[in-house]
Amino acid sequence: MNLLASPFESIEHAVIWLLVIFSVATWGLALLKGVQFSRLKAQDRKFHKQFWAASSLDSAAQLAQEQPGAAARVALAGYAAIQVPDGAQANDLSQSINHQDRLERALRQQIVRERRSLETGLAILASIGSTSPFIGLFGTVWGIMSALKGISAAGSASLETVAGPIGAALVATGVGIAVAVPAVLVYNYFLRRLKLTAADLDDFAHDFYSLAQKSAFRVLLHPVLKSGASAGQAAQKVKEAS
Repeated sequence: MNLLASPFESIEHAVIWLLVIFSVATWGLALLKGVQFSRLKAQDRKFHKQFWAASSLDSAAQLAQEQPGAAARVALAGYAAIQVPDGAQANDLSQSINHQDRLERALRQQIVRERRSLETGLAILASIGSTSPFIGLFGTVWGIMSALKGISAAGSASLETVAGPIGAALVATGVGIAVAVPAVLVYNYFLRRLKLTAADLDDFAHDFYSLAQKSAFRVLLHPVLKSGASAGQAAQKVKEAS
């Protein structure tokens, strides 16, 4: 199978070039996801260090707005859920909502958003890993069919006549496997990193919840929101950040 020929002059060539595209996509996604997870890990490590060095939950609020990263966005969602705007009264309708339930829901929803962001591209890797061997096998079957037709037309079944076309057809299966194996390995690697990151966010959310519980699930006049801002505006900031 001469790959230097026109890539679409036969089905076999089209299959090979499709698998080459899959391979490029696999390594491209591996690079992008590697950068994404590495940057996120560095951002969260920096935020955790500064957050736990703060003197109180109120004083750490500004960090959630200034720092990037998944943990900072989870914290920002938590602050938005329990913040008490400047001038709000305890008997205001906006303050009658159970802050405990609102905080728990906000933290859980933000973690789900972070998971969805980190899952981007993993479905493509899973699809490449599961379909590439079958695409290669299809190319092989088609190549063997073409080879058999050629042998029939030539009227000769000698080893030299059979081995060349059949061997060329088997290349597609080998390429399919060669493309699938890295895709599966990369997918499993980043899936594990995703689970570890989600577990870290869950741990941080529980710690944030415990800190909020000590302040009766209310944070007064923290700097995340300007005076008179609403929790809805804070939630919008969280969505924009994510």
